[in-house]
Amino acid sequence: MRVSVGDNTISLSRGRFRNLATGVVVLIFVISALYSVGADEEGVIQRFGKYARKTNPGLHMKVPFGIETVRKIKVKKVFKQEFGFRTLKPGIKTQYSSKRYDDESIMLTGDLNVAEVEWIVQYKIKNSYNYLFKIQDPDETLRAMSEAVVRRVVGDRTVANVLTMGRVDIAKDVEEELQALLDQFDSGMQIVTVKLQGVNPPDPVRPAFNEVNRAKQDRETMINEAWEDYNKRIPRAQGEAEQKIAEAEGYALRRVNAAQGDVALFNQVYKEYRLAPDVTRRRLYLETMGKILPQMSDIYIIDQEQKAILPFLDLGKKAKGGEGQ
Repeated sequence: MRVSVGDNTISLSRGRFRNLATGVVVLIFVISALYSVGADEEGVIQRFGKYARKTNPGLHMKVPFGIETVRKIKVKKVFKQEFGFRTLKPGIKTQYSSKRYDDESIMLTGDLNVAEVEWIVQYKIKNSYNYLFKIQDPDETLRAMSEAVVRRVVGDRTVANVLTMGRVDIAKDVEEELQALLDQFDSGMQIVTVKLQGVNPPDPVRPAFNEVNRAKQDRETMINEAWEDYNKRIPRAQGEAEQKIAEAEGYALRRVNAAQGDVALFNQVYKEYRLAPDVTRRRLYLETMGKILPQMSDIYIIDQEQKAILPFLDLGKKAKGGEGQ
């Protein structure tokens, strides 16, 4: 009885152990085979290290026990790389590292001056297969490409253009050239934006550059003031000139019209004069005398046959003198 009971107990213990072992194996199988991909991710399955397939967001299965492995790539996340500076704590008051990165930011311009350029590159992973298998160490590759492109673009411009109006154009050119270079190497990365954070002269020469900038601003101010005065004076002078010209043209038109009227009148009179010279001569004489006589104070009527006019004139004066006495 004891042996029999013992055998039953041993058999029962072995059965439980087998069930437990089977459950553990099934649990390990399930855990090893199931995996989930996030909403912003893409799963890349490798079988013995070789690419097998891609999986979309959701719950999936793979061959367990390390035969297939999954690498989850965030294809919707925007990544950022910083050059010339490092952000310690982003926020309303962003904290930056006090360490200098001159090996990244100091570069030579086209006119052989030195500028300190800080910039950021934002990018996304558009092709997870190319990102993982086409190039080695994609992040460091992007840093090297970005730095090379920025140095080339800055090297084609003057330091004045880099420090002032050329920043937007530089960022645009860098973005286009960097994307073309990434596509050439099938990197699987998409540039979102390139932004210059700071473009300054190096610290040893910064005061001199500031003085130059102030002088340029003063020059621009003086030029603007001169143009303002020019825009006030020149239109007024042009208006006055146009007014004088209009008055002169009106005066010339009046004189021409008057002269043409006089000529027409003279031609008409001459025409009548040729038809009847005596009558016309007498009429002209009478018209002329009619204009002159009203303006005279003394009028003398003299007989054509009178030969001694002076005594009569003297008598007239004496008569006036006698009256005065």
